[in-house]
Amino acid sequence: MLLKEANARLTESELANIGTGEVAYIRKMDWNEVSRCFPEAPDIDPDVDLWALFGADGTPILLTDNRSSTFYRAAEDELKTVSLH
Repeated sequence: MLLKEANARLTESELANIGTGEVAYIRKMDWNEVSRCFPEAPDIDPDVDLWALFGADGTPILLTDNRSSTFYRAAEDELKTVSLH
């Protein structure tokens, strides 16, 4: 019930910004998704495993082939991380 009451009091914009600057998410990416999220990225070998770090609002922060790097970067930026599957 408390969650329902909280949602009723938040605007769509406020809800979208929950966790901004505090939370980031990590997810594995396919090479064909890269240009959409990281347009400045060079051509990437389709066989390489890619990991991305995004801000809570979906802002791309880091693209790497090393999953550990995403956690290090989040720690540097003092962000709590969650993984998406």
